[in-house]
Amino acid sequence: MTSYDVQTQQRQQQYNLEVAKRTERRPAAAMNDRDEGDIESEERETHSDGDARERDVESDEGERGQSERDEGERSQSERHKGERSQSERDEGERNQSERDEGERNQSERDEGEDVYHTPNQPNPRVIPPQHLLNKTLTFQEKWFRDFPWVHYVPNAGGVFCFYCKEAFKRQVSPLAKSADLAFVVSGFKNWKKAIEKFRAHENSHAHKVAITTHTHLHRSIETQLSSVKMQQQREARSCLLKIVQSVCFLARQGLALRGHESDEGNFVQLLKLRAEDDDVLKRWLSKPCNQYTCPKVQNEMLNIMGNSVVRKISKEIQEVSTIMYSIIIDGVQDLSGNEQEAICLRYVDSDLLPHEDFVGLYQVSSTTGKELARMATDVLLRLNLPLSCLRGQSYDGAANMAGGAKGVQAVIRETQPLALYVHCGPHCINLVTQTVCSTSSIVSDALDLVHKLGNLYHLSGKYKTIFKEVSQSEAGSFRTLRPLCPTRWLMRVVAIQAVVDQYEKILVSLEEMAPGSSDTCKNARGLLERFQKGHILLSLVMALEVLKELECLNRPLQSKTVSVSGMLAAVDCVKNTIQVKRSDETFHHIYTQACDMIQELDIEAIQTPHIRRPPKRFTGNTPAFRPTSPEEFYRIEFFKMLDAVEVQLTKRFDQSSFRTLNELERVLITGKVEDVVSSYPELDRHSLEVQLAMFKLQCPCSTVGEVVDCLRAMLPEVRSLFSQVEVLVRLLLVVPCSSAEAERSFSALRRLKTWLRSSMTQQRLNNVAVCHIHQEKLDKVDIQEICQSFVSANDKRGHTFGAFV
Repeated sequence: MTSYDVQTQQRQQQYNLEVAKRTERRPAAAMNDRDEGDIESEERETHSDGDARERDVESDEGERGQSERDEGERSQSERHKGERSQSERDEGERNQSERDEGERNQSERDEGEDVYHTPNQPNPRVIPPQHLLNKTLTFQEKWFRDFPWVHYVPNAGGVFCFYCKEAFKRQVSPLAKSADLAFVVSGFKNWKKAIEKFRAHENSHAHKVAITTHTHLHRSIETQLSSVKMQQQREARSCLLKIVQSVCFLARQGLALRGHESDEGNFVQLLKLRAEDDDVLKRWLSKPCNQYTCPKVQNEMLNIMGNSVVRKISKEIQEVSTIMYSIIIDGVQDLSGNEQEAICLRYVDSDLLPHEDFVGLYQVSSTTGKELARMATDVLLRLNLPLSCLRGQSYDGAANMAGGAKGVQAVIRETQPLALYVHCGPHCINLVTQTVCSTSSIVSDALDLVHKLGNLYHLSGKYKTIFKEVSQSEAGSFRTLRPLCPTRWLMRVVAIQAVVDQYEKILVSLEEMAPGSSDTCKNARGLLERFQKGHILLSLVMALEVLKELECLNRPLQSKTVSVSGMLAAVDCVKNTIQVKRSDETFHHIYTQACDMIQELDIEAIQTPHIRRPPKRFTGNTPAFRPTSPEEFYRIEFFKMLDAVEVQLTKRFDQSSFRTLNELERVLITGKVEDVVSSYPELDRHSLEVQLAMFKLQCPCSTVGEVVDCLRAMLPEVRSLFSQVEVLVRLLLVVPCSSAEAERSFSALRRLKTWLRSSMTQQRLNNVAVCHIHQEKLDKVDIQEICQSFVSANDKRGHTFGAFV
């Protein structure tokens, strides 16, 4: 008897008990009704005869009530009988259904169908053995352990593959050609080859497909939903990775991300181009929202990239055992008229190689020394660089930067006196050049003509065309005529040399341009008249002879790796060269060369200009000096320029910080420790003295560069013996000698903030500038880390993208 039959029988017994109770209550109720009627009739007999009719009426009503109650009980009994009949019919139908189900199950078992939900692995003794000619083979129990998929079907008398049989029965995995039919249809019974066949079937493609199908079919709904979510997150991560890569590419190349309309910008168009080869990205971009391409998201990604690069620079500074660095600041107005201050840091790595890295553009409302110093210290604090480790600072010569009382360098040195200030070397050379050119009036006039000729070339398309045609018709190379740019330190010699080398072409082109009444024609006639005078050509040759040495000095000083000691050595070399040039023989050679060119060009010969005689109250009875020849006059002008070069170089490069650095260098080279060492807390006087004595025996050197080479060539164990010597070398190398790195960042600023991008916010400009200037460092940033930082900003992104691993 099934459990269902037991429950039905119990319900039937409970129903019979309830019916019996109702039957017992019914006679008692009738008897009570009759007793009450007798009492009422006795009471009615004691009343008067006038009430007889009322008693008859009440008696009739009682009889009718009793009749209605009997009728209700009969109706109730019929309803109970109907319910019992319906319950019996339902019970019969359920019993019939169970009998039919049992017959079907029995039929399936009789037909050999498998109704198990897991592999059937009974005692091997019940599995029929295999009888051969002279022996009997039985199924081994360990085969169940070695091959968990083996499934025994009693009616078939053999074993099957549970997963392959189930997949074939459900018709969810078609039977592969390579599958063994014995494990799916007929049953395997050849125990002699059992292990061989089991292993072959287990390695078959059909078996692997069946297991995969079974796993997918029996996974829970939660697991399937989780799998779908993981797939969506994988696709979302893939799209986010491409979005970040696109932002990184555009920032690296200094290209605008957005246009006048966001959909027409480089960023969206680049993503659409990449989506042509990626269907996942194409579906992502076709979503109506949450594409993560809006300007706010772009700014956040750029901020993460910029911060990653700056943090990497800060980490490189702090990786050295003895932290020391220098700061470089320079300012410029951008296209919007905002004052932008570029900050760079100089440090020395573990291989004693100096680095100068840009760390950001900062907009300031005031350019006073106090405000700029506050801004600089705030930046250092944000980068986790202690001010106590600041050892140098380099700015231009502006009063708010270099002022001895209220300049930036003075304000910072009040807090950190060891931060030596160095006036930018290339700026000093530029000031020397300007002073030298203004020393001689004839040279200054000639340079002014070069500047005007360059402006005429750039502003007049007609003259530019004429000059190009003349240059192409004559033999020789063609070079552009340039004006003298006051902010381009290395352009003076190039502009003057182009005029001297193409002097004949310039004369011909000006002569063709001269006829006419326009302003440009008038300027051309005036320039032609001046360039036809021989002393202009001589003045330009003299200027070239002096300025070439200064430009040769200016170029290496703009390098990131140059040190102060190297800069001072280069200045001394130029001064010695200038002194050698100050001779009559040198100028006679220059004068002869110029005269030959004048004769070849057939222009006005060199003449001595008229010199006004000075009043006698200045000269007295002594006659005033008057040059007797043009060569003597121009030789004096030439010597004046050379003397100005020597004087200005000595004046500009005699700074108090240089004296301190010279003392430190003298300690390093001679090995004699001086009092200047006591000012630096990172130097131990006694240890340094011992190590310098050993170092002099190991590597006798005469320059800082030779000491650096010796330390680099040492084995790590030997180099560790000279830790104090290395600290002293770092002190000499960490002090910057120019602010050229900050000047170079202004070139990037002009490329980034143009007329079409003038509304860019300061934070976005700063991050784009960092990414554009530090292209090599940006290439080394892990894009996965940037994506993870972006996703971890809020929980919604984590739900959308998951985790980047």
